[in-house]
Amino acid sequence: MPADPITLIVGDEELLVDRAIADIAASARADDPETEVIDLAPGGLEPGRISELTSPSLFGGGKVLVLRAAQDLGKDLSAEVLRYARTPAADVALVAVHHGGAKGKALVDGLGKLGARKIACPKVTKMGERIDFVRAEIRRHGGKISTDGARGLLDAVGNDLRELAAACSQLVADTGGKVDDAAVARYYRGRAEVSGFAVADKAIEGQLAEALEQLRWALATGVAPVLIVSALAQGVRGLAKVGGAPRGARGASLAKDLGMPPWKVDRVQRQLRGWSGEGVARAITAVAEADAQVKGGAADTAYALEKTVADIVTARAAR
Repeated sequence: MPADPITLIVGDEELLVDRAIADIAASARADDPETEVIDLAPGGLEPGRISELTSPSLFGGGKVLVLRAAQDLGKDLSAEVLRYARTPAADVALVAVHHGGAKGKALVDGLGKLGARKIACPKVTKMGERIDFVRAEIRRHGGKISTDGARGLLDAVGNDLRELAAACSQLVADTGGKVDDAAVARYYRGRAEVSGFAVADKAIEGQLAEALEQLRWALATGVAPVLIVSALAQGVRGLAKVGGAPRGARGASLAKDLGMPPWKVDRVQRQLRGWSGEGVARAITAVAEADAQVKGGAADTAYALEKTVADIVTARAAR
């Protein structure tokens, strides 16, 4: 008998929903390998169909019935589901998938009152949530990654959870489990849409050789010079904004005042160590000159960018 005869999955993060359904099916098949998984959508259901599918079979065998988009079932079908949920069959696991929101909420509330197991699969939208997802995914495969490493993977792969999950699995398999910044760069930096920001971070942190390496890679993979300058400008402006904030301001209130996410404020605060006000001013000037050069003033934009990166690293040492 399935451990949970009624399960309610609420949320529209497809990867998490699919995983929850797969786990339920695996649990049912561990008990009965012949368990049949039946995927249902409201458009293909008629009144009485759920009762028909949940009635005892002449041939025996368990079932997992997955009701997709349960918010669209309508009044009659929702009532039929709730009637069934009051006295569920011993060999059937019913899974209702609801996207969340007000539509079809009566079904959600009704199943909850009847003791349905609830699994939340909300959309992963915030940077902090995505970082947590990446770290958990790496752990799931037996590996380990730092917060900065997770952020680097997000920069390189993007925000799609399926792509991130695949990248995490591949990285753990290829590295033996210790996923550091170097591993992320080695496997994914060529895909990074934001490789200009990798150049900016290394320059701002005073790592000249690494910044120049990132710059040459970005140019070689087709990143436009103007986008690299934009990333450098955002980086040094971030130093100015955070460095100019009132003393004692911190946390969420500081992030709100500056119009920056909290994780970015934390990162810029770490980067500010080693910078003076005069150095930040010099860096801003260097980036302004680079902007003019890549927009038509320089015969060799690659050289102009290399010089700008070197000027930023030099400015960091200014006292």
